[in-house]
Parts: sequence; structure tokens; C-alpha cells
Amino acid sequence: MLQTFKNAFQSKDIRLKMFFTLLLILIYRIGCFIPIPGVDASSSGLLKMTQESDFLMMFSAITGSAFQNGTLFSLGIVPFINSFIIMQLLTLIVPKLEKLSKEGDDGRKKIAQYTRYVAIILAIIQAIGVMFAWQDYISPVFGTSESSRIFTMIFIVIILTGGSSLIMWLGERITEYGIGNGTSLIIFIGIIGSLGNTIYTAMFNVIPNQVENQDTTGIWYLLGFFLLVIILFFFIVFVDMAERKISVQYAKQIKGNKMYGGQSSYIPIKVNASGVMPIIFASSIIMFPQMIIQFANLGASSFGLWWAEWVGTNGKLYAPVTFILIIFFAYFYAQIQFNPDDISRMLQKNGGFIPGIRPGKSTSDHLRKINNRLTLFGALFLAVIALVPTLLLQQIPGFQPLGLQNGFSATGLLIVVSVALEFQKQLESQLLVKNNKGFLK
Repeated sequence: MLQTFKNAFQSKDIRLKMFFTLLLILIYRIGCFIPIPGVDASSSGLLKMTQESDFLMMFSAITGSAFQNGTLFSLGIVPFINSFIIMQLLTLIVPKLEKLSKEGDDGRKKIAQYTRYVAIILAIIQAIGVMFAWQDYISPVFGTSESSRIFTMIFIVIILTGGSSLIMWLGERITEYGIGNGTSLIIFIGIIGSLGNTIYTAMFNVIPNQVENQDTTGIWYLLGFFLLVIILFFFIVFVDMAERKISVQYAKQIKGNKMYGGQSSYIPIKVNASGVMPIIFASSIIMFPQMIIQFANLGASSFGLWWAEWVGTNGKLYAPVTFILIIFFAYFYAQIQFNPDDISRMLQKNGGFIPGIRPGKSTSDHLRKINNRLTLFGALFLAVIALVPTLLLQQIPGFQPLGLQNGFSATGLLIVVSVALEFQKQLESQLLVKNNKGFLK
């Protein structure tokens, strides 16, 4: 990876793209610290409210602690992610959208535009919910009357919606002119920022206070935490880079005076081809009702209490429901990304075949069978890595005083590792194009 970065910096075009990406990320992080006028972010009440809710702590971690600080980017990229999920599902259900998705770049551009519109609508709805959740910490900025308070609330909703729209715009610009997927990089930076704050607090605030009281257990628990992170890191990298190579032979063909084919190749099928998308989809589905309950102050209602007891972050059915949703979305995403029928037709058209398998339907059935098995393993890996380490960390009492369970999740680590590996692949592909530019011409 270090050699890839070194080679990338030696290329002027790629170096400019990297600096452009870093500049937009810096703008995003600056926005995470710009307070919203009218919100008393300096009071401990807003931070306390966030820490008392498992959902709000998770929401704040995704936004890079912007939510608990009451800043411009408090909504983060969440509305755009929810909008993307909705449009992905609607593309499979609505014939018009399905037709658009198959019309090439023009169709995808229209779907992307619809996704932006839906994201803005969701941002407005979520901004209203956040504003009501913050109502005890809002100070009128246009006077002291009740109408001034109403105008301040409207102003906060506009600011939050604009901040979320700006993040969406930054992500798209990174994807278009920078390196890597902008949305993934923004989530990556948010998680890194939250985890960094948590570790900093544990190392320089909590543990020194424990040592003053002749208690050194916090040091050992912190070392154990780092060991767990390293083990998970290697496990995630191993599975993320694992793939099944299906051997393909090409028959010899004579065209004119030349003979083609007679070569062998392979079809790579990744074990975890969907990456972290199933986890993001599953988490968003569970978070959305909880978000409405939290922001609409319905936590004390019968439905709110039932949801918290059964499906909430620490609910009795949270782990099983999340497990099932991850499996479902892993298969859902696999069906979108990998089409065995298309690959079978392409192989048959080019004179290719899998040794021991007949061309046509037998080939597509063989590929589908292998892909389903790999998808099941990848889905189980995602479900286990998303639930087991985090649940275990929450059950060990020694980690509670350090607060590591608040900023850490195996899901977050999976996202961080996956985005880092994808960023490296993007650099390598751009270097490959750069080095072969003369050949391509």
C-alpha cells in the first residue's frame, strides 16, 4: 500500500486528484465543527442526551460526532444513504425505473437525480425530527418572543437540510473528480473521527484518573481492545480479498487467415462481493423507525417502549433481525451485481466454456450455484463480524468505564478496512491506466 501511494504521488494527475479529495474531506471535517446558531452546543445537556441513547450514540458516530456537538453536518450522509436504498429497491419494483436503469449512462443519471430529490425530502423530515429532539437546547436568535423561537426552529431545519445536501454534493464531487467513492470516504472519515475521539478520551482522561486511584485494569483492557482490532483487521482483509477462480477455456476459431482462441482464463467471484452494503442497508432499515421514535419524542409511547424492548439497539430481537436483514441484503446485492445468464451468453458468444460444463443453461446454473454458496459464506461473515464482536464488547464490564463500546463497532471497522482497500484499488487502477496511456493511444 505504501508503494502504491509513493507511485501515485509521482504522477501529477493522480497527485492533484488526491489533493482535491483531501481538500473536500477537510471541508467536510470543518463543517463537523461549525455550530448552528440557536443551538446551545456548549451545554453538557446535548452531549448527555446523546450518551443516554444507544441509537443517538450510533447516529453520532456515523456523523463523526457532529450530531452530539450540534453542528452544521449533524445529519451527515444518512439521508442520502436512505434515499439510495429506497431507489435501489424501487428500481426492482417499478417498471419505469427498471427500464431507466438499463438505458446506460442517461438512465443512470436520471435515477441519480431522483435519488438526490428523495435525499433532500428525507433530509427535511429528519431535520424536523432533530430540531424537536433539540428543542430544550434551542435559544431564539431573532428576539425573545414565541414567534422568534418558531423562526429559529425553521432556520435550524433549513441549516440542517442544507448541510446534508452539501455533504451529498461533496461526496459526488469526490467520486467524479477525486479518487474513490465519495460517500464511502465520508462515512470512513466520520467513523475514524468518532473512534479517534473515543480512544483519546480513554487514554488521556479515563485511564489517568484510574491510575491515580491505583487501578491499572483500564490499561490492560485498552491493550486487549487494540489486540481485538488487529485480529479483526486481518480477518476482514483476508475475507475481503478472497475469491473463487472458475477456469474458462476458449475454443480455437479460424477467422480468415488467422486462428483465435485456444487460451485459458478464469472468472473471479469474490467471497464478499457486496462489501459493506448489506450491513449499511440492514442498519438503515432498523435505524429509520428508531430515528422517528427518538426525534418525535415517542420513546415513552407504547410503540416506542415496545420497539426499544424488542427491536432497539439493545432489544431482544435486535441481533436476530439484523442477522436476517444482512443475509437478505447480501443476496439482494449479489443478484444486482452478478448475472450468471449474461456471463454464460458472453462465454458462448466468444467460444468460451467451463471445463466439464456444457455451454448455455448448464453454465449459468453452475455459476449461479457457486455464486449462491459464496454469497452465503460472505453474508454469514458480514453478519458475524457486524454483531458478535460488538455484542461481546458491550457485555465485558471492564470496557464500560473506558467508553470504547460507544465509539467502536466491528461494522465500523469493516467499513474502514473495506473503504481503505477500495481506495488502494482505485489508485492502482488509475496508475495502470496512466502507465499504459501510450499503449492505449
